[in-house]
Amino acid sequence: MFQKKKKNMKCVIIAAGYATRLGELTKNFPKPLLKIGENTILGRMLDDIDRIPEIDEHIIITNHKFAPIFEEWVKTNTNLTNATNIKTNTDNTDQTDRKESVKSDKSVFKYNKPITVIDDGTETNETRLGAVCDLLFAMDKLHIDDDLLVVAADNLLFFSFQEFVDFASAKGTSCIMCHEQPSIEKLQRTGVVELDANNKVLGMEEKPQVPKSHWAVPPFYIYLKKDLDLVRHSVENGCGKDAPGNLAHYMVEHTTMHAWPMSAGRFDIGSLDTYYEACELAKAGKL
Repeated sequence: MFQKKKKNMKCVIIAAGYATRLGELTKNFPKPLLKIGENTILGRMLDDIDRIPEIDEHIIITNHKFAPIFEEWVKTNTNLTNATNIKTNTDNTDQTDRKESVKSDKSVFKYNKPITVIDDGTETNETRLGAVCDLLFAMDKLHIDDDLLVVAADNLLFFSFQEFVDFASAKGTSCIMCHEQPSIEKLQRTGVVELDANNKVLGMEEKPQVPKSHWAVPPFYIYLKKDLDLVRHSVENGCGKDAPGNLAHYMVEHTTMHAWPMSAGRFDIGSLDTYYEACELAKAGKL
């Protein structure tokens, strides 16, 4: 009797934004590499994802301004017995004014899965491609044809992505995450889904004035290989470009999707206040 072959899955980290709401803190430095205690935001996330057997590569899609900083971080955080890939579409030799030093995260092991940095070529918030176009750019650049775990790199999580991967495997469909959000005001600023008794997504709305449920959608998604053709042609068929939730909304309308209710909470770092709050919680040993 033959064992079923494990599917490969790529982890795509959307990190091409400019985090303008954090002001001077991220003017010349990427938000995912900000320190939270002895680790970084991205480091905390990859500590978990790197352990998932299905994941065979991490892909960081970023902008031209921050690509060299991510590349330096990769060099100091990857197990040197494995090949670390750095692929860019532009020449970074003009980045001579960069003074930031990115050191290894002291509290994490060296990652065992290869990490690929993709430079999308943009240099300002005004010229950014948008999260969906960045994902498509990375897929095209690397000729990706595996299942995808797509994540935003500005959250601290209190659960393992392994649970999400297992859920998608059991359902056999592309999947999104969801969590209960009692605040109507907060639901009006995010994606909201309707689910049936088996967690199949019946519909999704972005920033609805009158939410049809209390299930909010955070920026974490699994797109299976069988749905990648839909993903590749999403923008040309009318999908929004800016937020990663635009693609989830599009996919819900074109294929069967399920939603995994998060088993624990998350900490979204979207402003200076939330960043400093996370730092204080880490200092107190609560993160």
